[in-house]
Amino acid sequence: MAGEDSKQANEETRQVWNENAAFWDARMGEGNDFVNVLTWPPTERMLTLQPGERVLDIACGNGLTSRRMAALGAQVVAIDFSAEMIAHARRRTAEHRGRLDFRVVDATDEAALLALGEGQFDAALCAMALFDMAEIDPLFRSLRRLLRPGGWFVFSVLHPCFNDSHVVQMAEMEYRGGQVVTVYSVKVSSYMTPSEGRGMAIVGQPKPQLYFNRPLQVLFGAGFRAGFVLDDMEERSFPADHPPGRSLLVWGGNFSEIPPVLVARMRLPA
Repeated sequence: MAGEDSKQANEETRQVWNENAAFWDARMGEGNDFVNVLTWPPTERMLTLQPGERVLDIACGNGLTSRRMAALGAQVVAIDFSAEMIAHARRRTAEHRGRLDFRVVDATDEAALLALGEGQFDAALCAMALFDMAEIDPLFRSLRRLLRPGGWFVFSVLHPCFNDSHVVQMAEMEYRGGQVVTVYSVKVSSYMTPSEGRGMAIVGQPKPQLYFNRPLQVLFGAGFRAGFVLDDMEERSFPADHPPGRSLLVWGGNFSEIPPVLVARMRLPA
């Protein structure tokens, strides 16, 4: 995305998240099934956090992952470009205050990121937010300098292949083995070309936000260009016995063969 277009898209996204912050905080709280079943278990495993390690939580929202990492003993600097989100994060944080530092920082602003301190972090996390960023190269370039040698970056995203603005969820009736069954699937109309789309992170939120759709080669390519290697990855779907979504807009056990989430770890050389 070109410079001025990127800045405008980034500012629109900031304004939307400021307006959605109260709704998001009330509905998300300390996590939902999407977090507790899909994203957090592989994230916690890949972070391999040890007490006292220093972690950067990027686009922390209301701080739910920040608090979870602090509870594991990490020292957490948590950033978000939405001042309203950071305000909610601070209000929600009662325990582990001494291990949590919430700051308003734009993850697309390389200079602001580097001001956090080069070589100060053992690990970084970005939970379900890279697709909210108009640019991701500045973040990866900054992490190359913010992380210590051998440091790692864990991120979760909507699965670029199966869950973006160009994917339609489908339910079709089929006759199989003497009975009519419902088959759940997705239809993908575009993938290779990076694009933007508007959507709802949570149905009913005040304003739709921009999604920045990137194929895997663009997503991982930003990390490779910055010197990272991919050393772990997990595609996550709800198990078949998980309750089905209340509508086709909500993922559930009815889509157990299709992962809506991808969690990955990229690491710097030691």
